[in-house]
Amino acid sequence: MANIDTTTLFSLSGKVALVTGGSRGIGRMIAEGFVRSGATVYITSRKREVCEQTARELSTIGPCHAVPADIATPPGRSSLVRAIETRAAALHILVNNAGTNWAAAFSDYPEAGFQKVIDLNLTALFFLTRDLTPLLERAGRPEDPSRVINIGSIDGLCVPTVLPTPTFAYAASKAAVHHLTRTLAISLAPKQITVNAVSPGFFESKMTAQTLQEHRRTIEKACPLHRIGNPEEMAGVAIYLASRAGAYTNGAVIPVDGGTSIS
Repeated sequence: MANIDTTTLFSLSGKVALVTGGSRGIGRMIAEGFVRSGATVYITSRKREVCEQTARELSTIGPCHAVPADIATPPGRSSLVRAIETRAAALHILVNNAGTNWAAAFSDYPEAGFQKVIDLNLTALFFLTRDLTPLLERAGRPEDPSRVINIGSIDGLCVPTVLPTPTFAYAASKAAVHHLTRTLAISLAPKQITVNAVSPGFFESKMTAQTLQEHRRTIEKACPLHRIGNPEEMAGVAIYLASRAGAYTNGAVIPVDGGTSIS
């Protein structure tokens, strides 16, 4: 009979994690979950004051450090990679959460807005993962690989219909993130790095605040569970993927949306 130690199955003790966009919303939920599970967590975001304030708050629970950077730009990504390299000998977990949105009618959708969304949601994710691969590779082991967790979206699984104004670039970028996740899962597996994606439905965040204020009843009605998600449910799936429990999960795209994407 196998000896399954459930007392440590979801532990992140001794792990080092980086969460992009970790100062608020889904990124903060994940960062807090990781800290509470024993990891040393680095969070990054473009706004220094918010990033440092969140790190101070999470540091009352466990080790959490702010590394402000604008990862939408090559110089910003390079500065972040250098900062992590100087602070950590290896990186066990990378959560690619930073993202943005742009809503506009089809006839008026600006090329600059479209490009801004693609640059952060997709391009930055790919190149940051590539540039951090050496650090991830140092931490990976056959029975305990390093983890890349990409944050996709329900909008990448089904066509969004709640918002009155379309978000063409956002939905397209998140669908691309899901497929890129599968591609990277194959490419990085020989380096003992797994790559998975989480596709959230609606959670409380700065990005969803106005939408929830105006359309919450419609959103909840469309969900089979008739509610939005809570922070523990987002932290939980990320902890699963990052811990020993998720060591054999690779190339998965996991909806965390109460069943909305299949209803």
